Amino acid sequence: MTGRAATGRAATGRGRLRVLLGAAPGVGKTFTMLEEGHRLRSEGRDVVVGVVETHGRAGTARMAAGLPVVPQAVVNHRGVILHEMDLPALLERSPDIALVDELAHTNAPGAVNSKRWEDVRDLLEAGTDVISTVNIQHIESLNDVVEQITGVSQQETVPDSFLRGADQIEVVDLAPQALRDRLGDGLIYPAERIDAALANYFRLGNLTALRELALLWLADEVDQALTTYRREHGIDSPWEARERVVVALAGDAEGELLLRRGARIAARSGSGELLAVHVTSQDGLHTVDHQALAGQRVLVDKLGGTYHQVVGEDVPATLVDVARSLNATQLVLGVSRRSRLTTALTGPGIGATVIRESGDIDVHIVPHTRTGRRFPSFLLPRTGGALSRKRRLLGFLLAAAGGPALTAFLVAFRSPESVTSDVLSYQLLVVLVSLTGGIWPALAAAVFSGVALDYFFISPLYTVTVDDPLHIVALVLYSTIAVLVSLVVDRAARRSRAARRAAAESELLQTIAGSVLRGGDAVRALVDRAAEAFGLDCVRVVQEGRTVASSGTPSVDGEWSVIPLTGEGRLEFHGTGVTVSDRRLLSVVAAQVSVALEHRRLTATAEEIEPIAASDRVRGALLSALSHDVRRPLAAAATAVGGLRSGGAALSPADERELLDTASESLDALASLVNDLLDVSRVQAGALTITTMPTDPSEAVAPALDELGLGPDEVRLCLGHGDRTAEADPVLLQRVLVNLLSNAVRHSPPGVPVTVTSSTFGEVLEIRVIDHGEGVDPARLDDIFLPFQRLGDTDNTSGLGLGLALSRGFTEALHGTLLPESTPGGGLTMVVSLPLSRDPREGVS
Repeated sequence: MTGRAATGRAATGRGRLRVLLGAAPGVGKTFTMLEEGHRLRSEGRDVVVGVVETHGRAGTARMAAGLPVVPQAVVNHRGVILHEMDLPALLERSPDIALVDELAHTNAPGAVNSKRWEDVRDLLEAGTDVISTVNIQHIESLNDVVEQITGVSQQETVPDSFLRGADQIEVVDLAPQALRDRLGDGLIYPAERIDAALANYFRLGNLTALRELALLWLADEVDQALTTYRREHGIDSPWEARERVVVALAGDAEGELLLRRGARIAARSGSGELLAVHVTSQDGLHTVDHQALAGQRVLVDKLGGTYHQVVGEDVPATLVDVARSLNATQLVLGVSRRSRLTTALTGPGIGATVIRESGDIDVHIVPHTRTGRRFPSFLLPRTGGALSRKRRLLGFLLAAAGGPALTAFLVAFRSPESVTSDVLSYQLLVVLVSLTGGIWPALAAAVFSGVALDYFFISPLYTVTVDDPLHIVALVLYSTIAVLVSLVVDRAARRSRAARRAAAESELLQTIAGSVLRGGDAVRALVDRAAEAFGLDCVRVVQEGRTVASSGTPSVDGEWSVIPLTGEGRLEFHGTGVTVSDRRLLSVVAAQVSVALEHRRLTATAEEIEPIAASDRVRGALLSALSHDVRRPLAAAATAVGGLRSGGAALSPADERELLDTASESLDALASLVNDLLDVSRVQAGALTITTMPTDPSEAVAPALDELGLGPDEVRLCLGHGDRTAEADPVLLQRVLVNLLSNAVRHSPPGVPVTVTSSTFGEVLEIRVIDHGEGVDPARLDDIFLPFQRLGDTDNTSGLGLGLALSRGFTEALHGTLLPESTPGGGLTMVVSLPLSRDPREGVS
């Protein structure tokens, strides 16, 4: 069964991928792959075996016989000899088609790639077609489903996005009972493994479910192929609606389960889109497993989806709003972990609210193992730290002073009908005290006001007894309201303070990371930010007894504290009120300072080494060039002279002339090479002698053509600079043009002349040397100016590869530029830009 029809190799030269998909081991994927290899080889295609895993199966081994094989690489990993596909050898072999078994295989440590599917990707990019195999349990989005079916967890997976990019996918199908029969006949596993396999993974129910899963996945692939077909053929009319599945991630371990479920829902529509959304609460107090969230972001990429993170005060409302803004058709979220007691006390959870507000968006509630297991947290806050000590003291003073004052005022106007207003007045006092000092002053005010109400305003007066039951209810309700109000205020204060702290810490950590990434003086940026964020008098970095960076000045109060840095050095800070939490964050600052110092040291070392490295590269390239390009004309001249000396009278006049011409040409070439090397050394040393004057480009072009012996058939002139001249050294400009023209003529097709044009633009005179050869890859245009670089040119008569390097050096010495451009229609254009000479007519009135 085929998932996507073959369309031939793409115009870009990328290879085609054909994947044979099986429901379980032993269905015949590898056998089919090898059979197809023999068929293609019989048609004259260059087919090689990159890697085949026979697993001891005789039939598979027989089918592999007769096909060319690239020997596998031998890897010694901790004393264990492993055999892996030799990717570099396969790339060098560059066959038409490579047979690569087991796409999900994990390579041995030290290999080029960690996964075999990454090796296949490199082969495809190199233009090699690949036929490969994979089992359904190794597909990333189906990994958890297969584990539920078989009870076996698969560690080796292939991303769905890579598989769905294949040009052709086929299911190698075999009926479940037939597969069990093959297993029982010993055609899949050795005899000692048969019984265990039949009783576990190869149970009939497992194989049936895996087969259906493979067929369903392929059906999704067919739908995607139809979408591609519609796009390629310009079919705009809709065939079916596109599903956009939003998965809500809460930042816990169940996010992976939700993502895989969402990926399967999106895949069933053929063209569905997966979008993961994590809503961060503005109060910053919701517990989030950042490590799990980071892993889920990676999984989203593997599943071919996109990740979105938003901030919202109301998580359910924000989630629904985001889903609507993304045009989502389905929403996937996990079942709430809250217990029934918590739900009864605090109302419906996120899931119920989302269902109520979702409208036409389908909502999928996915249960998980930890549903409802979290014990509800108590509402009582911690006793300290919500408000400052000054505010708590002020609250107690307000309760101590306001209580008696309010009592005296109310007693003065007491009446039997004023009980209600008296209660509300005391309630107002408790609220004011709670807003000022938090829970404990408010509780004290509530107790005092309750006693005062009973003593001064409820009959019998001036006693703590109550004769009317309704008054007892009123007192109880009053005290309860007072306590609840104080709790709410205190809880709000705690949340506000925690949120501000979390925001400050987040901003600080973000700035710390950004300071290092943005470059510049990262150490100084870190020190300044730490002093500002923590309100410290002074922060400084001390290394080897000297201050590397400092911010602020120590005050009289406070004391110095020290955090050691990695390696040598320490972070010192001076101030008061530094808490344990502050020291934890300062340790993060210290770690980043250590990284920044190490980066600064490595940068300085690299700057010191770079000139030496560049010199070594030039020296190495020079020695390499001398070993061949200089030796060749020298050997030719020596051979010719030796022939003349040993031949004597036996040589004919024609032979003597030929040997003399050879010696002369070789010595001329050697002299030219030596001159080029000397010129390079002068350019690099800045010792080039330059004499600039107004120079007509035609006066440099003509001698260059004469030197190269080029005529109208090889070079076409289109000079349009008029009577304007360039400020240049005529000799150096001629050398530049000689090098450019020789390169252009050498790379131009036979019979196609090189074009030389000139023009003026602003204060610049441009000379263009245009050829219509193969051109240069735009990504490598700068490489052509490297010394001893010929970009694969193996013509040994073309010199050392110094011509363009010298030309750019000469042009820049003339205060000009030499830039390459791609010629329209193919080829390379070299543009020499020189400053125009001052027109002698300027300034004449």
